[in-house]
Amino acid sequence: MDEERSPLRQLNEKPACHEPAEKSALSKLPVPSVKRPLPGKEQSAGQNNLRQPAKKRLLDQSDDKAPPNKRKMVSASVVGFKPRPPVMSQRPAVNPVYKTSAATVAGGPSRGAMKKPVAATSKPEAPSGVGAASRRPGWDLKGKMSDMQMKVSSYQEQVRNTKTQNRELREEAERARRELESLREEHSALLNKMSDVQSKVTSYQEQVQTISQENQGLRERGDRAQRELEGLTLEHSALLNKMRAYEMENQELSSLKRTLEMDLSRERALSAQRLQEVRELTQSNAEQTDKLHQGEMERRALHNTLLELKGNIRVFCRVRPLLDGGQQQSSFEIQPQDKTIVLVKTEESHIGKEKELHKYPFKFDHVFPPQCSQQQVFSEISLLVQSALDGYNVCSFAYGQTGSGKTYTMEGPDVLAGEEMGMIPRAVQQIFQAACKLREQGWEYQFTASFLEIYNETIRDLLVSNKTPKKMDYEIKRASPTADIRVTNLKYIPVSSEEEVLVLIKLAKQNRSTARTQVNDVSSRSHSVFQLRIEGKNAARDVSCNSILSLVDLAGSERVQKSQSTGDRLKEMKSINASLTNLGLVFSALASKDGFVPYRNCKLTYLLQDCLGGNSKTLMFVNISPEIESFSESLNSLRFASKVNECVIGTATANRK
Repeated sequence: MDEERSPLRQLNEKPACHEPAEKSALSKLPVPSVKRPLPGKEQSAGQNNLRQPAKKRLLDQSDDKAPPNKRKMVSASVVGFKPRPPVMSQRPAVNPVYKTSAATVAGGPSRGAMKKPVAATSKPEAPSGVGAASRRPGWDLKGKMSDMQMKVSSYQEQVRNTKTQNRELREEAERARRELESLREEHSALLNKMSDVQSKVTSYQEQVQTISQENQGLRERGDRAQRELEGLTLEHSALLNKMRAYEMENQELSSLKRTLEMDLSRERALSAQRLQEVRELTQSNAEQTDKLHQGEMERRALHNTLLELKGNIRVFCRVRPLLDGGQQQSSFEIQPQDKTIVLVKTEESHIGKEKELHKYPFKFDHVFPPQCSQQQVFSEISLLVQSALDGYNVCSFAYGQTGSGKTYTMEGPDVLAGEEMGMIPRAVQQIFQAACKLREQGWEYQFTASFLEIYNETIRDLLVSNKTPKKMDYEIKRASPTADIRVTNLKYIPVSSEEEVLVLIKLAKQNRSTARTQVNDVSSRSHSVFQLRIEGKNAARDVSCNSILSLVDLAGSERVQKSQSTGDRLKEMKSINASLTNLGLVFSALASKDGFVPYRNCKLTYLLQDCLGGNSKTLMFVNISPEIESFSESLNSLRFASKVNECVIGTATANRK
């Protein structure tokens, strides 16, 4: 195919070689030269040979001897033009179109040969011997004229021959032009055909490529199939081996089945026996569960009896360690066995001559020396916290002068973790751990937490951000004589884990009102009250209970002479001292068993009415400072705690249904 298309490519690459063929053939016609001798009429050998130059005579002689066609070519070479052979007559009978070149189509001489000027042909010179012999003398004018006439005749004949040749060349050029047009049409058809062939070839190549890709994919699939076949063959042989092994194993299992059927009959008999034992154990388990429940109820009753024997209002005394940089420590004696603390002070006599030693002994339910840890303190109140899960209202509050360690005892440091955690986070931890254990006995508990402060006889919600633009009005109300006391608009947040409660405690510590005074760098200027409402239910026993665990951090009592408070601090101090005085009046009324107890004299006693009024288990921490300058305040705090310890209130009852 490449050999057949090569002539077409030559025609496609050089189409310009055929278009100017007619013009080039016409432009390459020979131009006769007057100065060149032309072959003319045949003259006599004597006259022409004598009058023509020597070179011309040699040419004439060669013409006479040569054939006619050769003589025509020789005569054409004289005028500088090589006659073009007839194109149509020289074309082969068989038309191998694809092997015809542009040069053969033109059929004429090359462009360079046709543009060769006629004048470039050198004028023939006569031989030296003949020219000298035939040259006429100068006086033979008539002979010279005769020679000139003969030359003119020769030139005229040459012109006629040239015109004849020109007519033949024009006819030949016309034939060449027609042939060129035919070839152009044929060339255009061949180009169209070649374009179609090329498009078909491209399509065939794409099909071949697609088929090659499909073939490659089929080969790959065949290879994969071959590999799979080999794998399946191996697997088939392995399965055959397994099948033989299974057949053998089946035989063994058949024999084993017969053996097991015999054993099954025996096991059925044993199963019936064991089923009877299970029924008996289930009944025994139910009885044990009842006994466990009765034991839990007896434990709660004994626990409550134990706390009643200790007193529904218990007082613990805790002495704060001497801080770094503190002044001289006052004298006091602690007798843990007797649960007694004795304050000792040396004072001058009334006449001022002798110094007298004064001792002030106080006895409480427990006295904690300065070196006691938070865990040791909490271990003494853990039974009280357990009563909250049993359905009793529990209240614990810390009382003492400012800077005596009340907030540290109740809340601990800012980081609510580790050994220094206060009573509030430890109580919450014990509540959730005990509730988790009681869940195994069928108890389910729900907890709701709230945290508020009483600042200048105004209630503030510590679980609300201080950035809240709207100020809420909080009022203490009791919906019914048997209902619990609640605060309107206060946030009661349901909690389900210890971590959630610790987050609320941390938020409350940030929102609580504190200020710097002469006595304490960070003094609490309000009473904080944390309450955890507990609702328990045992669906299997159809028993439910509810209680409130109240943990209170009271603001410290102050004296104007010592704190030197002014402005807002003085107003806060007056409000704190007034509420503590009302708290003392409530305990005095309870101790003397008066018919009227002034709970509503201040919001603190009104809010804690259920905790102080008898249906609650109450614990009071009295915190004292060890500095000698705090002796009088410590003495007053111990005296107040001693009055509280003498109170006898009614027996607390559990809130059960």
